[in-house]
Amino acid sequence: MGDKIRDIGARYGILLILAVIAVPLGAAIGAIDVLFEKGLELVANIRNPHPWYFIPFLALAGIVIVFCTGKLAGKNARGMDLVFRAGQGEPQQIPLRLIPLSIAATWLTHLFGGSAGREGVAVQVGASISHWVGRKLPIPDAARILLVAGMAAGFSGMFGTPVAAVLFAMEVLVTGKLIYHALLPALTASFTACAVSKMLGLEPFTYALPAAEAITPLLLIQFLILGAICGLAGGCFAWGLSAAHRLLNKKFPNPLIRVAVMGVTLSILLLVFYTGRYSGPGSNLIQIAFGEGKIYYWDFALKGILTILTLAAGFQGGEVTPLCSIGACLGIILAPLFGIPAPIAAAVGYICVFGGGTNTFLAPLLIGGEVFGFQWLPFFFIACAAARLFSGRCSIYGLQIAASEGPDRIQAEEPNEKMKNNPEDA
Repeated sequence: MGDKIRDIGARYGILLILAVIAVPLGAAIGAIDVLFEKGLELVANIRNPHPWYFIPFLALAGIVIVFCTGKLAGKNARGMDLVFRAGQGEPQQIPLRLIPLSIAATWLTHLFGGSAGREGVAVQVGASISHWVGRKLPIPDAARILLVAGMAAGFSGMFGTPVAAVLFAMEVLVTGKLIYHALLPALTASFTACAVSKMLGLEPFTYALPAAEAITPLLLIQFLILGAICGLAGGCFAWGLSAAHRLLNKKFPNPLIRVAVMGVTLSILLLVFYTGRYSGPGSNLIQIAFGEGKIYYWDFALKGILTILTLAAGFQGGEVTPLCSIGACLGIILAPLFGIPAPIAAAVGYICVFGGGTNTFLAPLLIGGEVFGFQWLPFFFIACAAARLFSGRCSIYGLQIAASEGPDRIQAEEPNEKMKNNPEDA
């Protein structure tokens, strides 16, 4: 009995140590998020007034991105794949050189008008730094626990949703399973990153919805159907992204030719469709959906298609903000059909398309609370549940696995294996 108590105490002691280590990690990641986001704002402010000076040269930017990524990253070019492999138990190292490379490549993608998000880089930055630190510690499984904490910090520092970020990092690696042993370090890292990013001037997007109504059978059905449609849209986006990757890789095996051909194609499409309206992460569409301006019936589809083509071509960025913008636009279009006020339907779309595309349930639910107000949480719960059920099995993260697919891959590394697989990866 005494030995068991000592073992439990030792495990909790290790988690407390990692939670303390996660605080400075979260601060560093939050600061990098601010630098990254300020750079994105700068390039957007340069591009938006002069789209014809930049968007026509998207192919040249893509060639630079693919060439430099191939030379400097090689087989490690897809950084999120490394993050998922490491988080799922493989003795994987994530080179720190991917951090400045992915940041610069995303800045270039946005400067020249590519339709891509930013969270992929933020999460990758957080995971890379924390995993590197964890591999240096003589603590079993420290690298994987801190990787989850770093993912939470990267997401939280960028979006200002610390609670949702913790749940996202815990549930996204293995859908259907929460990585509870990383909870405390993820919590300290996430809240620290959020506090630091806000202190340095990064203001998250929030929108106060009107007071929530009482749940009625009709509203229950309306939110169920709306959530299911938006979840299906998110699943379709994930499927389309996967299919586009396969098709373009088969059609253009040479990545330089692929990005050049698709860059020219995207330049034409982005200029023809409202001269850059669908460039960047989609924050402009989110602002229109929740503010003043007109959302067109085809905004959600065009944003989705152009984002899929941008990312499948080899440009850098992420998918979460585009998913949220697609959802907000779709919610605005569907609002009259369900008799739901437009901002509320846009909020449901914002979180449910994200949930459908990432195969997550708790993260979008908490995003809804932190961004739009917790008074709507019961309605968001209904919609997010429907979105998760109807999204299908596709995910924007190709290496995401389901807990039901076989033996649990989230196993603790043996200490001796951890020390053997600890080469310098800076």
